[in-house]
Amino acid sequence: MMKFKEVNHSIPKVDGRGLLKGASAYTDDLAVDSALIVKLLRSPYAFAKIKSIDIKKALKTEGIECILTYKDVPRIPITRAGQSYPEPSPKDKFILDNYVRYVGDEVAIIAGTTEKVVDDAMKLIGVDYEIFEPVLDFEKAIGHKSIIHPEKEIYTMFPMGLDAKNNIACSYMDTMIVGDVDKQMKESEVTVEQRYFTNAQQQVPLEPHTSTAFIDVQGRLNIITSTQNPYHTRRIIGEALGKPQRDIRVYKPRIGGGFGAKQQVHNDLFTAIVTLKTGKPSKCFYTRQEVQENTFTRHEMRFDIRLGADKKGNLEVFDMQLLSNTGAYGEHALTTFMVAGSKLLPMYNKAKHLRFEGKVVYTNRCPAGAYRGYGALQANFAVESAMRELAEKLNMDPTELRLKNCIKEGETSPVFSVMGEGGEGIAQVMESCKLDYCIKRGRELIGWKKKYPSKQIAPNKIRSVGTAIAMQGSGIPLLDMGAAVLKLNDGGFFNLLMGATDLGTGSDTVLSQIAAEAIGVPVNRIVITSSDTDTTPFDVGAYASSTTFVSGNAARKAGLNMRALLIEEAAKALKAVHKDDIIFEDCTFKSKFGGESITLEELSQGLYHTFGTDMKQLIASGSNTSPKSPPPFMSAFVEIEIDTETGQINILEYVAVVDCGTTINPNLARIQVEGGILQGIGMAMWEDVRYSKDGKMLSNNLMNYKIPNRKDVKKITVEFAESYDPAGPYGAKSVGEIGIDTPLAAIANAIYNAVGVRIRSVPLTPEKILTGILEKDSTK
Repeated sequence: MMKFKEVNHSIPKVDGRGLLKGASAYTDDLAVDSALIVKLLRSPYAFAKIKSIDIKKALKTEGIECILTYKDVPRIPITRAGQSYPEPSPKDKFILDNYVRYVGDEVAIIAGTTEKVVDDAMKLIGVDYEIFEPVLDFEKAIGHKSIIHPEKEIYTMFPMGLDAKNNIACSYMDTMIVGDVDKQMKESEVTVEQRYFTNAQQQVPLEPHTSTAFIDVQGRLNIITSTQNPYHTRRIIGEALGKPQRDIRVYKPRIGGGFGAKQQVHNDLFTAIVTLKTGKPSKCFYTRQEVQENTFTRHEMRFDIRLGADKKGNLEVFDMQLLSNTGAYGEHALTTFMVAGSKLLPMYNKAKHLRFEGKVVYTNRCPAGAYRGYGALQANFAVESAMRELAEKLNMDPTELRLKNCIKEGETSPVFSVMGEGGEGIAQVMESCKLDYCIKRGRELIGWKKKYPSKQIAPNKIRSVGTAIAMQGSGIPLLDMGAAVLKLNDGGFFNLLMGATDLGTGSDTVLSQIAAEAIGVPVNRIVITSSDTDTTPFDVGAYASSTTFVSGNAARKAGLNMRALLIEEAAKALKAVHKDDIIFEDCTFKSKFGGESITLEELSQGLYHTFGTDMKQLIASGSNTSPKSPPPFMSAFVEIEIDTETGQINILEYVAVVDCGTTINPNLARIQVEGGILQGIGMAMWEDVRYSKDGKMLSNNLMNYKIPNRKDVKKITVEFAESYDPAGPYGAKSVGEIGIDTPLAAIANAIYNAVGVRIRSVPLTPEKILTGILEKDSTK
C-alpha cells in the first residue's frame, strides 16, 4: 500500500474545536437581529385552486412589511432540484401559484418585524379554494381524472417523457435492453419474479432549513443559507426572479446536516423576494413540522424484479421494472429513477439479458427529492431480496451466489455504455473493485459459516444473519465539475478556496489534506474557505458522492500547480539553480547538489517584501471533471435476534467491509459509513411517512417519526479494503452514500433466515413479522 504524509491519516476536523465551543457558525447565528421574519401561509388541502385571496385585513397588522401572493411574484417555471445545468428535472414549479398540489404547498409569503406579528397577520388572510379530488395512491396516478399539472408553461430542457395530462413526470422505455429478456426467462432453469415496495423517508437534518437575505453596499442581493450547492442556488434564484446572477451572492456557513434535503432550493426564494421588495434584511427558518411536511422526502418506489439463472447459479436474466412517486413536483424524478438501475444492474454483470424500464408519476403528496442513497437504496432492497430468494430456490449459500455473479476488477458491464444518472452513458472498466474480497472478509467478521442461516437460543428467541452488497458512484461523469484556488501568503501558509460544500461530513478537512499532500506541506499550513459564490471558485456542490473524487482532484491539481510555482521561484532565489534540481522537503527548498537553502517562510517574505522587481503573488488553480465515476463497493452482514412471540427485532451487530479506494481520512470515512448504516436501519425498521385519507402527513414531528440512535445497534464494525483507484485523488473513491444502501435487504434477509417470513415492503415491523409467523403456522 502506498505511503502518504498527509492523506490516509485521521486528523481532527478543521472546524471541530470551534463547533464544540459553540462558535456562531450556522445561518440563524449570522442573521441580523433586525431581520424581518418570513413565514408561509400553506394549503390545508391536497389539491385545490385558489379562487380568491384577501390580504387587506392582514396588511393592516402593525409590524407587517409585506404580504405576497401568486399575483405579486414573477410567474417563471423553475425546478428547485439544485442540479447541474441543463437540469434533468421538469420545470414545473413557480414561486407561488394559484394551484396548490399538496397539504402544505405555499399560498402566501408574510413578512413582519416579529414572529408573533406574522402569525397574527396570517390568521387574517382569507382564501377561497376550489377543491379537487387528490391523487394519493401512486399506483393509480397514471390516467387519473385529476390532472395535477394542467398549466401550459411547464417544460423540460431535454426529452424525458413528461406527460403531464397523464400525471407522468418522466418515463424511460425501450432503451436499456440487452439481449432477449422474455425469451431467456422461459429458458432459464430457475427463476424469481416478485414485486417489492419501498416507502418515503425523511432526511431529518437536525438544523432546519434556514435562510437570511440582505442588500449590501453595492446594492447586491446577499443570501446566507444552509444549502448543499451555493452556485446552483444562485442560478435558480436568479432564474425565478428574472435577476442577473451577477447581482446575487450566496454563501453557505456551517450546516447542521443535509443528506440531500438541502440540495434543493426552499426558503431562499422567499427571503430573496421579501428583501428585494422591502429593501430590508429578512430571514426564514422552518419549524420541524415544516421540514417534515414541506421540504422533500425520499421517492416511494415499486419494483417488479425478474431473475433467471441456470441450476449452477449463473445469472442469465436481470429485469427491473420501476414505478416511482415524485409527489407534487418533479424534482429529481428522472435521476433517482436512473440511479436505481445504473447502480444495481452493473453490480451483477454476468447476466447477458438485461432490461430496465419504468415511469415516474405525480401525486398530491409532499414532493420527493434527493436523499442519500438516491434511488440505489430503494433498488438495493428489491434486488438483494430477490437474490436471496434466488439462492433459496437454488439451495445455494447467498454469499456464494453473489461471489459467482458480482462484478470484479478489470471487468465492465454493458449498462455503463447505455445509462447514467440523467440517461447518459459512459463505458468504464473497473480499475479498482474489491467487492469479492469485501464479501469474503465480511462473512469472516460476522462468523457466517457458524451462524447461517439461524440458531434458536431460547424457546421464543432466534438469532440469524443476513447479507447484501452494494455499489455507488463517485460524482456524475462529465457533468460534475469542481475547482480549487490556492494562494500563498507571507508567513508561508496557504489559503485554499473551494466551492465544495462541507455538510458536516468533514470535506473541508479532507480537501485540506489533499491540497497539503500535493504541495508537500503539513496540513496545518492550509487555511480553507469554502462555499461562497463571490470568493470561491465554481463547484456543483455536495451531492452524488462527488466531493472527494471531483473536488478532491481539483484540490490535488491546484496543489501540484502551486508546488511547481514554488519550486520555480525557489530556483530563482537560490541563483543559477535549475528548477529540476530543487528538492522541497520539510518546508525547505535546496539544491540536490547541496549549497544554500531557503525556507517556505523566507521565500514568501521575499516574494511579497524583499525581492524587488521579482516580487509577485503566487496563485494556483485546478479544475476537475472526469469521464469516469469509479464505484465504491460494500458488503454488509447483519446479525439479529427475533422474539417469535412479539416479532421484535434486536440488531446485535452490523458488519460493513468497504472498497472506497484510499481513505483520505480513515476516521471521517468510518463515521460516514456508520452514519449511513444507521440511516438505512432507520428506514428498514421504523421510519414510515404516513398520511391521512385526505393527504395530510401524520408523521410530521419527531414524536411520531422515529429515527435511530447509536443505542439501537449493539455493535457496528467497519473495515476498509486495501484499494487504489488511479482516477481518484491519491487513489480515493467516494464514501458518502455507500453505507446507507444495504440495511433494508440485509435485515429482511436475516428475518427470512430466522423465521421463514419474506417481507417485500418496508418498514420491517414486528407486526409484519408476527403476521407472517402466524400465517405460516396456520398452514402447517
